Amino acid sequence: MEIVLIKAAQLILSLSLLVIIHEFGHFLFARMFKTRVEKFYLFFDPWFSLFKVKKGDTEYGVGWLPLGGYVKISGMIDESMDKEAMKLPPQPYEFRSKKTWQRLLIMTGGVLMNFILAFIIYIGILYAWGEQYLPTANVKYGIEVDSVGLRIGLQNGDKILAVANEKVENFHKIIPTVILDNASAIQVERNGQKVDVEISDDDLALLIKSRGVLSFRIPFDYRIARFGKESPAKDAGMKAGDQIIGMNNLTYEFNDQFKAALRDSVGKQVTLNVLRDNQEMNFSLVIPQTGMLGIQLEQDLEKIFEFKTIRYGLIESIPAGISRGLNEINDYLKQFKLIFSPKTKAYESLGGFIAIGNIFPGAWNWYSFWTMTAFLSIILGVMNLLPIPALDGGHVIFLLFEMITGRKPGDKFLEYAQITGMVLLLSLVIFANGNDIFKLFK
Repeated sequence: MEIVLIKAAQLILSLSLLVIIHEFGHFLFARMFKTRVEKFYLFFDPWFSLFKVKKGDTEYGVGWLPLGGYVKISGMIDESMDKEAMKLPPQPYEFRSKKTWQRLLIMTGGVLMNFILAFIIYIGILYAWGEQYLPTANVKYGIEVDSVGLRIGLQNGDKILAVANEKVENFHKIIPTVILDNASAIQVERNGQKVDVEISDDDLALLIKSRGVLSFRIPFDYRIARFGKESPAKDAGMKAGDQIIGMNNLTYEFNDQFKAALRDSVGKQVTLNVLRDNQEMNFSLVIPQTGMLGIQLEQDLEKIFEFKTIRYGLIESIPAGISRGLNEINDYLKQFKLIFSPKTKAYESLGGFIAIGNIFPGAWNWYSFWTMTAFLSIILGVMNLLPIPALDGGHVIFLLFEMITGRKPGDKFLEYAQITGMVLLLSLVIFANGNDIFKLFK
């Protein structure tokens, strides 16, 4: 329960920050062009609000429905659907009275602020923490793969050479590169030979739905750090600090070999050979259907692998942070493109608030929080550029049409377009969160 609360707290704080920054972008440009802003709200407030205060012409408040936020700009058809005000003659302080390019800046201000925020966060991350990763070339024992990895043709012990004949420097970007670049093959070294592992559309669909397809292979080292809530190892008498050195007097070279032996022993009684305080001990237990012992291992990966760390000074972090932000935007656009591909069925992986909440760690970590917040800021910016009338992108399309043709869409048309867009967005929200619920019971 504590983990759920921590994830929820991070999600709420992150989304609140992003909504405020986004709406401030609209607010800033509206004020810059002397356009009246009637409301500035975090979360929506149908029927009532949790808090509100009025300063000048603007009411600032917090709503009770945490699905975003909004600024209500005078003389504009938006979520409020204030049709009565639109029947009155245009006033100089209203949105509809402003020049087209001014209205365009007001509408794109939120997206602009989201992208700027992401760049600032990435600059701060690189300056404060630097950048650490495991070079693919340093994965000296090869890879460890799950059932999906085996299904697409990878094997334990394979050494990744390239993706579509292009080297990938960061080991953790191998699968994202395969997915985002729609790679047709992965080049690996297997038993001293170079092998092409071909990736089909079906393989790509599997990769999109899966997590942890491959990791680095680790020499056999089963030192127990702690136990899970249900732990056959603990029930058998083992303690934190014990080191499992074999099973049924058999030893293993790599962790994945021992895990495979556990899966093959499901339902059977085995004897685990354990080292405690330099004394060998034996513990008998029946391997459960999960094929797991209910333990967490004590591992110092930096003693096994040579990680690469890049440190940035304040000045150096600025171009590096902007470059990272631009790369993340590019990657997300590729990812977004996959949703519309029927071959990959990426739409089945579309998630709502549960999925977003789960990307945050179960323990509070500021590095992870700011990394996820920067990425969500990019998502919010890109999503708001979609040409759906209820989003900023829909308004931008109508304004561009007006700038090109010199004809302004009628208020009635904008009203119907807004309603259509809101229905589309509501359907998308229901679909995404329905996916989350379906996965919980699957």
